[in-house]
Amino acid sequence: MGEMTRAVDAKAVAAKKKLASNFFKKGISIALFSGLMYGFYSAFLTLGMSKGIWAEWYDPTTSVLSVLVATYLLGALGSAVNDICSAIWAMGWAAYKGKIVDFFRCIKTKPGGMMILAALIGGPIASTAYVVGLQMAGSIVIPIAALCPAIGAILGRILYKQELNKRMALGIFICVVASFMIGSTSISGDAPEGMFLGICIALIAALGWGFEGCVAGYGTSMIDSEIGITIRQVTSGLSNLIILVPLFGIIFGDGIGFASNLIVQAFTSGPAMIWFALSGLCAFVSFMCWYNGNSMCGAALGMACNGTFSFWGPFCCWIVLGVFGGMEGWALPPIVWFAAILMVLGILVIATNPLELFRKKEE
Repeated sequence: MGEMTRAVDAKAVAAKKKLASNFFKKGISIALFSGLMYGFYSAFLTLGMSKGIWAEWYDPTTSVLSVLVATYLLGALGSAVNDICSAIWAMGWAAYKGKIVDFFRCIKTKPGGMMILAALIGGPIASTAYVVGLQMAGSIVIPIAALCPAIGAILGRILYKQELNKRMALGIFICVVASFMIGSTSISGDAPEGMFLGICIALIAALGWGFEGCVAGYGTSMIDSEIGITIRQVTSGLSNLIILVPLFGIIFGDGIGFASNLIVQAFTSGPAMIWFALSGLCAFVSFMCWYNGNSMCGAALGMACNGTFSFWGPFCCWIVLGVFGGMEGWALPPIVWFAAILMVLGILVIATNPLELFRKKEE
């Protein structure tokens, strides 16, 4: 009887380990998929900002907009349109899952407040900086923005006294070297005008998203991840649309009325909104998979897997914009591809000891 019990216990333990292993691997797959979807979000967003009324705004031969308006106000507006579309997808998903009531209930809680704070940092600040950098320098800024896990590790040490050991410091160093390799291409004579400034602005996005990751980590540990995503997207979209775009309209344009007119034109431009709807969907799926992956394989490894968008971003932009869109200037030099892969390696080193993955496999 005792031997039979031990045999049953051994089978139960083996089954539990197998289940945990499958759950862990599924989490990695979901987190990796989030990086791919972020790449398509970047590509579709850029494509949307080249169609319809946007093509007229950015055309120097026909546009009546100033350079500052075209650079910063339109960048904020593009981010706002994308985030509003993403928020609509998130609200629709929450309604489908029967979680709309939970969404409004969680907004009033402390974790919900933390998610709102994270969205304000990652939306109006980081997302707009990312879009502006993307418009100024192209897909070369994507690996720069992917520095956010490295920045998140540093900020986690400063704000929450989280561990920052030698292995993590090595990973941060690898990421910094990779970013310098990417930035070196903007110094060459073939670099387009404004590329260096675009890369510097992309660093703001990396800083904002790194800080957002620290803040949102607390919120998502206490509320449903799908609710957290919905709060994040709705807050980001509305704050971009009703705060940042009008503010830029006052600073760079002719006031709130000027910004409102651009908003109406942007949302009524059918050829562009088709691609914004796709970019919003990809952004929503990316964040949803990121949060779900983090809960299944751990936040550190999940962030590392999501950080693969440093490769998928330039790749998807090249496929969607360069190959299918027929746009010139989206092919990247070999050093950028190598640096993007190097940065993925650095992010992985920050998140986890690569040797541990092989040890777990052997066990």
